[in-house]
Formats: sequence, structure tokens, C-alpha cells
Amino acid sequence: MIAKIIIKRRFVEGKKKQILALLNEIRSKAIKQPGYISGETLSKKDFPNNMAVIGTWRSMDDWLNWKNSEERSNFETMIEIYQTRPTEYEEYLLGTSLRL
Repeated sequence: MIAKIIIKRRFVEGKKKQILALLNEIRSKAIKQPGYISGETLSKKDFPNNMAVIGTWRSMDDWLNWKNSEERSNFETMIEIYQTRPTEYEEYLLGTSLRL
């Protein structure tokens, strides 16, 4: 089942160039991972230092394999330097699995 992942980050001011370079590098690595479908990066209208990445993966397992990889962990360590709070993850499956 398709997985949609929302990654929320709040960054310090004045480091836009470094932050965008890291986000682009993470995305370029993610694109090569099994199950990656697409991604987009958003910044909050009134608070541009608040950003969200919405990733689409073929399955939750594909996402978790990338999320837990050493390569991604190294990028997270680099990008956390520029954050004012920890990264937040919201993981969703496309459609519904409600049991009524």
C-alpha cells in the first residue's frame, strides 16, 4: 500500500543556502532508493523557516528501509545542526484501513 510521509522541520534563520543544499542532497539520494515515488518540499507561508517534506513511497517498508538507513541517518545528523527542534514524522497509508 502506498505510504505518504510528512517530515516537519523548523530551521534557524540565516542559513537558507546550507539548508536547501542539504535537503536537495537528501532528496537526490532518496530518489535512488527502492520504492521512492515522489517528494515535494513546502515552506509555511507566514513562517518560512518551518518546512515540510511530503514523500510518497510504494510501501511503508520501503520508506522505513530508507528512514533507518545509515546513509539517511548521516544526513539527518548534518541537517539537525540547523534545526531549532527535533524533526517530526507523520506516516500515513494511502486510502483507509478503518475497521468499523
